[in-house]
Amino acid sequence: MRGVIVSAVLLGLFSTPLFAASEKSTEPTASLDTAQIDKLTGLKGKHDEKEQVYKVSAPRSDLQVLSRTVRITPPMGLTSWAAFKKAGKQTMVMGDMVLDEDQVNPVMSVALDSGLEVTALHNHFLWESPIVMFMHIGGMGDEAQLAGAVGKVFAKIKETSGIHDRMPTAEIDPEKSTLDPKKLDAVLGAKGDFKEGVYKATFGRTTRMHGHEIGNQMGVNTWAAIIGSDDKAFVDGDFAMLESELQSVLKKLRGAGINIVAIHQHMTGEEPRIMFLHYWGIGRAEDLAKGVRAGLDVTRTK
Repeated sequence: MRGVIVSAVLLGLFSTPLFAASEKSTEPTASLDTAQIDKLTGLKGKHDEKEQVYKVSAPRSDLQVLSRTVRITPPMGLTSWAAFKKAGKQTMVMGDMVLDEDQVNPVMSVALDSGLEVTALHNHFLWESPIVMFMHIGGMGDEAQLAGAVGKVFAKIKETSGIHDRMPTAEIDPEKSTLDPKKLDAVLGAKGDFKEGVYKATFGRTTRMHGHEIGNQMGVNTWAAIIGSDDKAFVDGDFAMLESELQSVLKKLRGAGINIVAIHQHMTGEEPRIMFLHYWGIGRAEDLAKGVRAGLDVTRTK
């Protein structure tokens, strides 16, 4: 893992502004207060008359990205955006945030704390340097509150641009693990396996595909793998959740200082639909286990 590095690059040194303004606003919609959206998001939007959608965009001109020998620029998919649309008396927002690895979890926490939903986290490229992640957001409610929340997300992206490795670092090797498995069993409420320096606990769930029940052994499970010592440990794993549980699990894990690595599905056509997230964290072993347990409590998984 890389050491803690704080880049000395300042926003003012970028050759182009971090959030270059998109095209000038067109005629405002009759139902959306576009001037308010511009003000609260800090961006100038554009109205699509056909779909009655108002969209604000923020090209990530600060990111210098190469995919092998190909230079990737904002028009090729490095532009964060949020789109607003009236939905009856409420407003709907959907968006896609372009983030480097170190921005993912700080920006995600701002989105969740501001009342937005985080609906996916994944990559759009292969072999790129630096690695770029894409976080999809959504929400339904009061227009001003949604626009203000989106504005906070964009502000956090700007604030964290060029700042790397805010996570604490640790030299942790499974061969040197000194964990007490019984303590972890007590926190997680399960009997984990401790083998080759790795403590692992698995919690199965069930769904149905093609008219048949599938469960733990078919990959429908939450699991946690922990290595290190009681005072300095590392955890990673998967969470299997219903769609309705996703936002609460995200909040529990982020509240425990555990990073979210990806959010996606592993199957298609299952009923009920199961979402999966991958997570990663460093801290005290008991604290990490408590964070995982808090997520399990949301899913009511024993």
